[in-house]
Amino acid sequence: MTVTIAVAGKGGTGKTTLAGLLVRYLIRNRPGKKVLAIDADPSSNLHLVLGLPLTQTVGDIREESRTGVGPGQSRTEWLNYAVRMAVEEGDDCDLLAMGRPEGQGCYCAANHMLRSIMDGIAASYDYVVMDNEAGMEHLSRRTTRDVDHLLLVSDASLRGMAAAEAMVGLSRELEINVRNIYLVINRVIGEMPPTLRAKTETLSIPLLAVLPYDPLLVEFDGQGRPLVELPDDAPISEAVASVAQRLLA
Repeated sequence: MTVTIAVAGKGGTGKTTLAGLLVRYLIRNRPGKKVLAIDADPSSNLHLVLGLPLTQTVGDIREESRTGVGPGQSRTEWLNYAVRMAVEEGDDCDLLAMGRPEGQGCYCAANHMLRSIMDGIAASYDYVVMDNEAGMEHLSRRTTRDVDHLLLVSDASLRGMAAAEAMVGLSRELEINVRNIYLVINRVIGEMPPTLRAKTETLSIPLLAVLPYDPLLVEFDGQGRPLVELPDDAPISEAVASVAQRLLA
């Protein structure tokens, strides 16, 4: 069965970094298993973290389908072929980017077909890691399979916690089966402030992990290096490995 991990949070909390390092953990610690990374954030940065190219998104394909498909081919057949061709195949994992949200007009039929296609693709992988935007739009439209673990990421601020709290409510309104929801607080320097610790205790979801601020991330970003190249003993690498171990225990 496919294990699906979805990561969500407001912009700037480091959710894409977390998603990418979870993918790296799976690659290195689940040999022989197939891993699919889904970038469901319209900004599409997950490929940079993973060091993979990005040539086309599902959003691009959905727009192209509105202009018609080739003769002798149904729209479903064309979409199925196009989406599968959009999967970027890496040496250790594959990547599929959702891309931009819908434009004007009705996309109901296309979205219904895409849901089925995406389900079929995801089912062929052992692990799926999905990086979502703050509003979790793609999750709310059910463009992926049910989620085993949803990680809501906040930075070390009360504003970040307020955003995470709002996402808790949103996640429970989604018409999908989210089995486990956790809070992850990222970029913490030293000990977590008492006010922040107290705030975590008021939420209805458990605190899974507190991830440290790691200056090496800034160095890698400045050099344009994929974060999957971070050393295993980097503080953020060790912290994310602990998160993965708890989720997959």
